[in-house]
Amino acid sequence: MVWDLNPELYQLFGGVSIWYYSLLFATGLMLGYVWVKRQYIRESLSVEHIDKLAMYIFVGTMLGARLGHCLFYEPDYYLSRPLEMLLPFRWSGAGIEFVGYSGLASHGGAIAVLLAIVFFSWKTAAALLPILDKVGVAIPLTGAFIRMGNFMNSEILGRPTNSVFGVVFSRVDMVARHPAQLYEAVAYLLLFVLLTQVYHRTRTTKRPGFVFGLFLTLLFSIRILVEFVKIDQVGFEAGMLGNMGQWLSVPFVLIGLVLMARGMTREGSGKPVPKPRDAIAKQGDSRARV
Repeated sequence: MVWDLNPELYQLFGGVSIWYYSLLFATGLMLGYVWVKRQYIRESLSVEHIDKLAMYIFVGTMLGARLGHCLFYEPDYYLSRPLEMLLPFRWSGAGIEFVGYSGLASHGGAIAVLLAIVFFSWKTAAALLPILDKVGVAIPLTGAFIRMGNFMNSEILGRPTNSVFGVVFSRVDMVARHPAQLYEAVAYLLLFVLLTQVYHRTRTTKRPGFVFGLFLTLLFSIRILVEFVKIDQVGFEAGMLGNMGQWLSVPFVLIGLVLMARGMTREGSGKPVPKPRDAIAKQGDSRARV
């Protein structure tokens, strides 16, 4: 398969463009938000703060992913130019150049989102682990759309391959490569389906944190495996035993295993979830007949 799609979907006035990546990124965030909100409604929980939670997560995703790329993958450059971490401009001999945000790292985004949810829980006095369980199910759905955006951009390329799955990203070179972005996207979609089933079948209110632990363990295990077919993102990864993405994934897997073990061995401190309105109504009708 030869992939030669222009990543720019549409150009607006003034040189402003709509990119497939941006559209897919926004779509993934929106679908994740809708899923989490539906669970709050389904469980008869207050949705008063759900929009504030979504804003915290959005800011954490963007800020953390950007800082993660700068500090994990290009620290030498960005530590000497700290303003360029957050500003989409670059100062050169020719003046100020608009470069956008050319690098985002999912591990940085994951750390920042976790901190954002912790802060939200502290500000609203909401139980932390039940929130993490819900958000943990939605994140792979968002991640799948982001990886599809990477495919549209012909970035995060795989290693050369002679298999039938090979894709030639002709905007980069004429080498058939593993479509690592699609491998991750498909795996994340399957993970979303699995976590949804586990969430609905598990007594998450009695074992809060278990689903989030399962999410961390499986998602970052997927990341470790897919990294084997990706090319190195930066030069210093050459010759490393494992690359930066794999090493950054290991702590998340370990934390996930701890949360799962905690959830399986003793009850957590999650607040009981009220029965859905339909169930309450039926129960009331039954009492009336008796």
